[in-house]
Amino acid sequence: MNINEVIFAAIEYDKGDPKRIQHFIKVHSFAREIIYAENIDCKTAEIIETAAILHDIGIHKCEQKYGSCSGKYQEIEGVPIAKNMLLSLGAENSLIERVCYLIAHHHTYVNIDSIDWQVLVEADSLVNIYEDNINTAAVKSIIEKIFKTQTGKKLAAILYL
Repeated sequence: MNINEVIFAAIEYDKGDPKRIQHFIKVHSFAREIIYAENIDCKTAEIIETAAILHDIGIHKCEQKYGSCSGKYQEIEGVPIAKNMLLSLGAENSLIERVCYLIAHHHTYVNIDSIDWQVLVEADSLVNIYEDNINTAAVKSIIEKIFKTQTGKKLAAILYL
């Protein structure tokens, strides 16, 4: 499995929904910037990149099942979809398990205890701040409460402050 296969599988899964596709492409791009600037190892980078692409894969299921795309629902519904997709692409079990863990926690902002989880949350936040048109005061609070990497903080400040 390579990251391009994951991207194309996710695009195919979300076909007809350019907003969602462009969201995960942007999250993936910011995740890559943080990965490289923070000198994150290749194995962890693969986990982060895969999770960045698939983090919201459960949104359509949430909308159908709950009439909502709430973050908590995404954390629940995205895991089995991502797992099946990654299995079909031949991903290693260790990668699947960790990516599914990250999907199940990507809207959980407390007790973040690993760099892969931190980078995913920061990359998603960088995109969500823009897409949700969050005001400057709220952005400052988000940066203070959520961002831990120097690269993530720098990107957030350049983009929004």
